[in-house]
Amino acid sequence: MDKNTFATLPPMGWNSYDYYDTTVTEERVRANADYMSKHLKSYGWEYIVVDIEWYAHGAGSMRNQFQYIPFSKLEMDEYSRLMPDPDRFPSSKDGAGFAPLASYVHSLGLKFGIHIMRGIPRIAAHDHCKIYGCDLSADQIADPSSICGWNPDMYGVRDTKEGQLYYDSLISLYASWGVDFIKCDDICNTNLYRHNPYSAQHEIEMLSSAIARCGRPIVLSLSPGPALIEKAWHYETHANMWRITDDFWDNWDLLKDMFHRCELWQNHVSQGCYPDCDMLPLGYLGKGFGEERLTRFTRDEQRTMMTLWCLFGSPLMLGAEMTKLDDWTLSLLTNEAILAMRTPDCRPHQICLDNQKAIWTAHSNQTQKTYIALFNLSDQTSSIEISLENLSIQVGSFSLLDLWNGQLSSPASSAIRAILPPHGCVAYELCCHS
Repeated sequence: MDKNTFATLPPMGWNSYDYYDTTVTEERVRANADYMSKHLKSYGWEYIVVDIEWYAHGAGSMRNQFQYIPFSKLEMDEYSRLMPDPDRFPSSKDGAGFAPLASYVHSLGLKFGIHIMRGIPRIAAHDHCKIYGCDLSADQIADPSSICGWNPDMYGVRDTKEGQLYYDSLISLYASWGVDFIKCDDICNTNLYRHNPYSAQHEIEMLSSAIARCGRPIVLSLSPGPALIEKAWHYETHANMWRITDDFWDNWDLLKDMFHRCELWQNHVSQGCYPDCDMLPLGYLGKGFGEERLTRFTRDEQRTMMTLWCLFGSPLMLGAEMTKLDDWTLSLLTNEAILAMRTPDCRPHQICLDNQKAIWTAHSNQTQKTYIALFNLSDQTSSIEISLENLSIQVGSFSLLDLWNGQLSSPASSAIRAILPPHGCVAYELCCHS
């Protein structure tokens, strides 16, 4: 199955992590799905993704000591495959897994996704549990020398045919539930192993092969970053999304740094293959971390983030509790002119980057639309400009449509120029005169 045929645009959706951490429940997933269906689906938002440790009993109950409780009880079937915690996901009881929840999400016209850690549960290896369709047990395919530095749940899987059988059985089960999206963690960059940060290359290939065999189109997203630019070809061959950063939060320094990261990856955006700038930390965040709060980004910074993510062609995954979105945040997520820049044929290119400013352009051969975005990276109000000569555009041949406010204007005689607030931006579509 060609992965490029079912991820023709960068995926757009919601992920439970930024607000709930490890504590999301079925009730809250359904409530957020209801909100997306009513308010965001018509704008292209479609994925509902349950993030980390949905299988862990008591997850989040010791958050003042551990984000991930060491060696806690994990819900698992007889074949070493993790199952939802029935206390938080009641419809999963009696072996139903996520099938009932996925069915509900699908009934809303949306798609359903889950987070997984790479590998096989450590407890399955310690207890010599079975592997579906395989004579070997979990301890014989697990690699105890391959672990995650920040999560205690899994061992890596050995690069053997039996290891592939484990991944085949895992993805087959999740496909049978109706899973449309899998975010696999500790795999894009296995950063515990500084000498070999791509030590899980074979597990990426195993996941990719298992998805190709399962008979269901499943988007494969790889975390965490930063992704390795020298492995771009491998990500593009086996995955749909790969993180170009570690966890991204509402911090201006992280957002400013993203301009460097996007420049590095700008030539690797194509249909079905999307360098991932990570989640959008908008609205209310942090409840599962013990600190429910509004995003720390200013409104100008929020527009800068949305503009860069869309012009670059990154997937868009919202981290907020959607039922608490205010009108301002909703307006960011439903600006059709900004969202229209996301087509993978709209090749992004950073013209200029320094400590004070960034300038991006993109042109779509399909729609013949050209976009220009000016970003003020400084802490003061500044005038940002790009000469028409550098854009190879004739004076008087076009007007500028401001994609955030919908206003038309004419450029100055020799340049496109805007006075921008600190950390602010403007995004234009060039409207050519006939």
